[in-house]
Amino acid sequence: MNKATPRNTPRTRRKARHILDNYYIGPARSADVLEIWAYTDQFSYEPGQTVQLHLSTTGDTWDMEIARDGVVYEPVMELSNQPGVSHDTPADGSVNGCGWPVVHEFLVPGGWRPGAYLITFTAYSGGETVEEHHLIIIRRKSGLKPAPILLVCATGTWVAYNDWGGSNAYQGITGEQGDEFSPILSTQRPWTRGFCKLPAGAPRTITEQPGKPGDMVRYPYMEWAYSYGYSKKYASAGWATYERHFAHWAEAAGYEIDYVTLHDIHNNPDLLAPYSCAVFVGHDEYWSATMRDAVDRWVEGGGHAARFAGNFMWQVRMENEGNTQVCYKYVAKDHDPVMGTDAQTSLSSAWEMPEINRPGAETFGVNALEGIYAGLGNCVGRGAGGFTIYRPEHWAFAGANVGYGDVLGSKSRIFGYEIDGLDYVIEDGLPSPTGKGGAPDGLSILGLGLCTNVEADHHIWGETLYIGDEDGLWIADALYGNTSPETMAKVTRGNGMIVHFSKGKGEVFTAGTCEWVMGLTRGDEQVIRVTRNVLDRFS
Repeated sequence: MNKATPRNTPRTRRKARHILDNYYIGPARSADVLEIWAYTDQFSYEPGQTVQLHLSTTGDTWDMEIARDGVVYEPVMELSNQPGVSHDTPADGSVNGCGWPVVHEFLVPGGWRPGAYLITFTAYSGGETVEEHHLIIIRRKSGLKPAPILLVCATGTWVAYNDWGGSNAYQGITGEQGDEFSPILSTQRPWTRGFCKLPAGAPRTITEQPGKPGDMVRYPYMEWAYSYGYSKKYASAGWATYERHFAHWAEAAGYEIDYVTLHDIHNNPDLLAPYSCAVFVGHDEYWSATMRDAVDRWVEGGGHAARFAGNFMWQVRMENEGNTQVCYKYVAKDHDPVMGTDAQTSLSSAWEMPEINRPGAETFGVNALEGIYAGLGNCVGRGAGGFTIYRPEHWAFAGANVGYGDVLGSKSRIFGYEIDGLDYVIEDGLPSPTGKGGAPDGLSILGLGLCTNVEADHHIWGETLYIGDEDGLWIADALYGNTSPETMAKVTRGNGMIVHFSKGKGEVFTAGTCEWVMGLTRGDEQVIRVTRNVLDRFS
């Protein structure tokens, strides 16, 4: 540990209560509320680069501890008893950035290993303390021999779900009435509470057991978040909910891995070049065309993409020197300024939209709009929880003890909460792609499950549907141009898949689900065996 100064403030002070809000976290904008928030100028760094820390606190003093958040928690730097300074946060800070000054900077030491580094901030005032967190990714220094496996953190999705300051890609404080989501989001703001660190046992979007028929549907993760002052989006994105589970399992299993972010690949597409295997896990929903182009070229040239992730859905644009992420989503055709221009293929909406016409299947073999919800509320709320296996002879299942018709991952509930699939037919008991939606030639469907875009209404008194049919209505109109009973029936019947295919000199294996990492964390031997088979072959 590199100690900047000795700690001289006792840890026994009373913890300050968090200020709760219906849908977003911080800042309180009150000197009477003890809080501390921080962000860095970049998401990731190499050894030798300078980290610039932007911080605001209403505390009298504050401390900082940095630790590598691997399977072993390794403290590496400490800063103590710093004077607290509070900075105003603009009302549009979530859109245009906080604009806080740099309060501390340091060089990343050469001895810091690749990984995710958790930064813990503690503020002190009047006998109270409050703690918040930030995270930086440390890449392997350029020119050094890479690890066999590269973990690509889904920072496009982190930014989209980050509700710190008021707005994200789902709810917000923008628009004429101050209640609309923001298509424009800044990277220059803190991560919301729960993205970087979570208590053990924090509920996930998928419950460990399905609800009982006839009972009102519950969303434990939202209830927990509201009760304890966390963002309700903690379960949808962030290091703590997804990538951390894979990284800890992989390190404990003996795999050496390097780390980058999707924004790194956007800024430097050649980062992939030295690696044989790149891994994408969890909820990985928002990508720029530049990120996707880089992965496509790399696979064509011999790279191996292992995607244990779901919901490859939205194209984003990076603007303002990479500090602004743009995605108009559902309203892109009406409000995105590139609509109707020569740049229309950069429309910030779903990849399968006719105006973009670049189905996700062309990159990862499956499409978001063919799937989406499973295990969330009444969207296949009592489904199998895993993938039914159709081709157990495939190399990915060697030693996993699965046969035709077995369900992979049901005991660890890996199927959800958002899923990717394809249009398919079943002949002689085997599913095959119809060729619609950009499925590559030679793609093999290994496993299959069912999901939906229209939530079932069981007419239980007092129950309010969370998903309802809004997503289904938009998808039907976007893909088919109308919301007739026939097109709504099509989007009601979704699916999720495990697929494998070759592409150029490379290969792609995709398990199109957000929750695959739970098979690793919960010790599901069959899911672990499949994961090992893919990593061992690809790396």
